[in-house]
Amino acid sequence: MLSMNSRGAIRSIDGGRFFSSFSPLLRGQNVIEKIVQKYSVDLPEGKNVFSGDYVTIRPAHVMTHDNTWPVALKFKGLGAKKVKDNRQIVNTLDHDVQNKSEKNLTKYRNIENFAREQGIDFYPAGRGIGHQIMIEEGYAFPGTLTVASDSHSNTYGGIGALGTPIVRTDAAAIWATGQTWWNVPPVAKVELKGVLSKGVTGKDVIVALCGLFNHDEVLNHALEFTGEYIDQLPIDYRLTIANMTTEWGALSGVFPIDQTLFDFYKSRLSRLGANHPRINKQTITELEENPVKADDDAYYDKTLTIDLSTVEPSVSGPNSVKISNPASKLSADNIKVDKAYLVSCTNSRLSDIQAAADIVKGHKISPGVKFYVAAASSEIQKDAESSGAWQTLLEAGAIPLPAGCGPCIGLGVGLLEPGEVGISATNRNFKGRMGSRDALAYLASPEVVAASAILGKISSPAEVEGGAAPGVSTVKTSIRKNEKPEEEEVAEEAGKSSVLSGFPEKITGEIVFLDTDNINTDGIYPGKYTYQDDVPRETMAEVCMQNYDLDFGSKTQAGDIIVAGYNFGTGSSREQAATAILARDIPMVVAGSFSNTFGRNAINNALLTLQIPKLVSKLREEFPEKVPTRRTGWKFEWDVLKSTVSVKNEKGEVILKEKVSEVGPNLQAIIVEGGLEGWVKAEIAKSSK
Repeated sequence: MLSMNSRGAIRSIDGGRFFSSFSPLLRGQNVIEKIVQKYSVDLPEGKNVFSGDYVTIRPAHVMTHDNTWPVALKFKGLGAKKVKDNRQIVNTLDHDVQNKSEKNLTKYRNIENFAREQGIDFYPAGRGIGHQIMIEEGYAFPGTLTVASDSHSNTYGGIGALGTPIVRTDAAAIWATGQTWWNVPPVAKVELKGVLSKGVTGKDVIVALCGLFNHDEVLNHALEFTGEYIDQLPIDYRLTIANMTTEWGALSGVFPIDQTLFDFYKSRLSRLGANHPRINKQTITELEENPVKADDDAYYDKTLTIDLSTVEPSVSGPNSVKISNPASKLSADNIKVDKAYLVSCTNSRLSDIQAAADIVKGHKISPGVKFYVAAASSEIQKDAESSGAWQTLLEAGAIPLPAGCGPCIGLGVGLLEPGEVGISATNRNFKGRMGSRDALAYLASPEVVAASAILGKISSPAEVEGGAAPGVSTVKTSIRKNEKPEEEEVAEEAGKSSVLSGFPEKITGEIVFLDTDNINTDGIYPGKYTYQDDVPRETMAEVCMQNYDLDFGSKTQAGDIIVAGYNFGTGSSREQAATAILARDIPMVVAGSFSNTFGRNAINNALLTLQIPKLVSKLREEFPEKVPTRRTGWKFEWDVLKSTVSVKNEKGEVILKEKVSEVGPNLQAIIVEGGLEGWVKAEIAKSSK
């Protein structure tokens, strides 16, 4: 999305090159901005990257998993034959590893053959979950920008890397050109005060955060975790917290590069040996000598705090990460458990397996409960077997599954049946994700999951040995919105941008107001059409917004500008949510905020978007009666050259004038070429000349 410039900067043009009109010394950069700066390409000399900027990024690595074959087909459909940099790409098989059907095995063979032909690093089914492999093998490494075509690439933030998800089109673009685009998000600081009490884990922290800050406080933000005692948080706890920043709504969650992390890598080095290509004495020494740290005057959009000493073993659910309660409270409710799970990229590392084994040792899984366990990788399973933890779980009655995703994503054996209750150490408990929509799913730490499997009901670990569950305490939290630093603007005539041939200098139209927040992709484009590949443009235009408002079609016309509420485009990642709007000849969408996935799909398909919360507020003030689709008579104009938006009411009065982010040449080129795929094809054509 083209969001308002977080610095209020006016950009200037000099010899066709874009640069900020402010001195880069006016304020420092946070960790997110510094990492993006390092992996941005074609930046003008002296240009410092800040939140709100659109940049072209060349990530250190890109991982795809079972979706590798669809990405490969898209890559081939672009006319590409050879990947740009096979050292940048990693392929792993991890989601449907229990599926031995010929169809799935054929897909897996296709992926392996493609990786071999292209010289891409490939990890077969059974080696482990892709995110864990990326960390174990050093592809995701502190201070790097590493992306994956999977929403849980946030996990890499646990080791101080900027991990963020991309969609399949982005992955194909990186394969073909080595790069894609990114809009640097607002950055929030999450301050972890105090230290954890005995028996409280990283999973309890993120479960509490998701449940206490449950009104989109961090939606589409990048997070930086800080705290005086943060060095006492083990790396496995950090990985768990970073992993579930996805469910919290963030695009990434990054922990500091500190002594605890250095020690982690030195221990890892002793296992890998001296000749590992990515984790070796040289890379660790360089990391110690040049860790990425925020400048003292770095800006953060907001600061959230939680007192770790007030957190206790906690549980999310049922069927929502936005509901959390102390395990002790739910224990008193005697919630019977049918299935328990210690699987996934969230909590299946060695320390998690050992913690669960410590709980179940000397006990048996409760009759009527099935307890499924899977290590995050084959390496972790070997370590758990060597330590005895794996055998302890099996002797207690746990059911082993292969290293992989499995029931976490609703695949393979052990799914929840109608009416069942499950408690899981995974990251998502959305209705129907782990099986039946008529089941109840809860999330918790490995310790709480193990205790619940033994006692047959949601329980606190202390209860396993006959102790009492701790009393319910109040978790202490706070949130502060930070003021943006004052920065001096340059003269207006110096603030003009340039426009590439084929890109409009101005976009105008009447505002049609959709006064609703959280309009989802099913509302924009009905799901029953999603997997029909032959839907004509006319039909797409006809059914656009049909599930949102049946009157949308009769109330809108070509050239209108849609203005919607907040979190527009939430839900599934279907690209047709963007292309259906374009099929109606609506050139752009303005909203208070967008789902990140919709925002990427929009630009990837050449649909322009702007994020202007003030306009939504003014429309709601003027039109207090809620109507799903309303023609307003207000005229919208976006002056691309001046990077300004102005809105006039039906009387011709200017009621809003806003400075917005410049549309840089990289973004313009994508739109001019009809989207990211068109841009990639153009780049391939250039390189073949």
